[in-house]
Amino acid sequence: MTQAQPPGAPRARIPGPKRPPSSVPRIRAGLWKHWLWGGLALWTLTAVVTYATGDTTLLPTLILFGSFLAPGTFVLWAYERHARDLGVSLMLGCFAVGGVLGALGASVMEYHLLHPSLWMFVGVGLIEEAVKLAALMYLLRTQPRVRGLRAGLVLGASVGFGFAAFESAGHAFSAAVGMQGIDLRSLLETELPRGLLAPFGHGLWTAISGAVLLAFRRPNGRYRFAAPVVPTCLGVSLLHALWDSTHGISVWIVARLTATDLPLSLFAEGYIPQPTDTQKYLFMLFSLGGLVIISLVGIAWVRSLARSDPPWRNTP
Repeated sequence: MTQAQPPGAPRARIPGPKRPPSSVPRIRAGLWKHWLWGGLALWTLTAVVTYATGDTTLLPTLILFGSFLAPGTFVLWAYERHARDLGVSLMLGCFAVGGVLGALGASVMEYHLLHPSLWMFVGVGLIEEAVKLAALMYLLRTQPRVRGLRAGLVLGASVGFGFAAFESAGHAFSAAVGMQGIDLRSLLETELPRGLLAPFGHGLWTAISGAVLLAFRRPNGRYRFAAPVVPTCLGVSLLHALWDSTHGISVWIVARLTATDLPLSLFAEGYIPQPTDTQKYLFMLFSLGGLVIISLVGIAWVRSLARSDPPWRNTP
């Protein structure tokens, strides 16, 4: 017969089975802030030292820091807030491998299919958005469990930001190395605006198309191109085309408002010969205003998708 223990007596605790340590690497909270501010400080220091010494061996460091700082920050933030269950490996794979595959595919297709014309930017938008989405589908071919709107938002953005990082590195290199030698000023003028605008470009557009694509993915991993998928991809491509052509559209609008004898080819050429101060002011107003409007449309589109998905709202 078992005697009841008196009140307050210590009770023995039977330890439960120990869980094996997780093999999935974890990223500590707030790492994206350290990446952003630490990377910005290192990029600034590298730019100052390169300018002061003229040491061209620092150019790759300057280009890589400037190109990957903003995209890497947003990918780390998205992982910490909304994608810890997807795993670090998948996020990094989408960012690095997806970005490279997208850049290679876009380069090959644009080289063979596109020629200078008024419709060239539409072709660029269709090709680049298609290859980024194809890269995402390829990376997820062996992971049928990965589906749903939240996964599509995060992983699509990762592929888009990876594409943006490698593309920016290429543009920065082209700006730095010219016929007259190394042009550090041109490099910085290329990296700064691309870094500031990175959150509103490729990552935003591929997040939208990736979200809709994975929202209709079947449990067996097959993709279902339902009615919303194709119009979404076309709409994202249109945003991309408008973004790329904002410069030319602004030039054409300014030319129409301030002169009557300027040819329509100014849209493709992208500049006004000997512009007046008024034309310069109007060009800046229309080009910046166009980018702001396109960005707001993309942000509103992403927010509407996120609000419609309960798992996204329930993440911290």
